Amino acid sequence: MARIGAAVLVCAVILALDVTAGILGIQAQAAQNKTEKVTVLFVQCERPVYRAYQLGLAAAVLLVAAHAVANFLGGCACICSQMEFIRASINRKLAATLILLSWIALVAGFSLLLAGAMPNSKSKTSCGLVHGHTLALGGIICFVHGGITVAYYVTAHAAARELP
Repeated sequence: MARIGAAVLVCAVILALDVTAGILGIQAQAAQNKTEKVTVLFVQCERPVYRAYQLGLAAAVLLVAAHAVANFLGGCACICSQMEFIRASINRKLAATLILLSWIALVAGFSLLLAGAMPNSKSKTSCGLVHGHTLALGGIICFVHGGITVAYYVTAHAAARELP
């Protein structure tokens, strides 16, 4: 019973970190949208918003923290060969698939959050190609990462409890 309680606590921590990261990413985008912008064709000039930088960076850190918690506490769900894959249980196969998807979500979300936050770290107006809502997209991927990562943790936990 204590194992189930610990697993629920770990899942709650992972979800809390990812949801908070997602909210911060969306708030960073809202802060960035409040600045004045001048757009000519595909070139946009805008003042950096330091608050968007802070929120975007905080969201990226929380995303990495959630990923680290799930991976360190979830254990290894690696399948190294085709024979091992054929013999693996469904929980182990699912855990291996979900860990791969969680890494993809981490890279995508982290990249988007940093790509949206870093232009706001400067102190003077910058001009460049019009970019979309990278901070908001990064925040949305944080929510997706939370779902995938919790599913990974649950399946890895179940696979670890199976008999060899």
